[in-house]
Amino acid sequence: QVQLVESGGGLVQAGGSLRLSCAASGVIFNINVMAWYRQAPGQQRELVATITSGSSPRYTDSVKGRFTISRDNGENTVYLQMNSLKPEDTGVYYCKAQEITARSYWGQGTQVTVST
Repeated sequence: QVQLVESGGGLVQAGGSLRLSCAASGVIFNINVMAWYRQAPGQQRELVATITSGSSPRYTDSVKGRFTISRDNGENTVYLQMNSLKPEDTGVYYCKAQEITARSYWGQGTQVTVST
């Protein structure tokens, strides 16, 4: 089992920045992909960014150039640095860990609200 705990969400004005953290614990040696998703009210959950065990990041088009995903393997933590935030970035942000078997685990989510 893998446990994920997100933190770092909050309320920020448009143009501001936030840094989300996702701390992983438990049986983590099989994890090869970590990802951030978000879900806006009334919308489906969407993929924001992924990073592999080899630290290759990928982003959805709407956040490219503004968000940066990174991982600290020593701390078993994944980060999402979010800059130039827009109101449309508002939502609950979830961390996901995927094992090499494709089994996935989710965190409880952290709310990000961007005001105009």
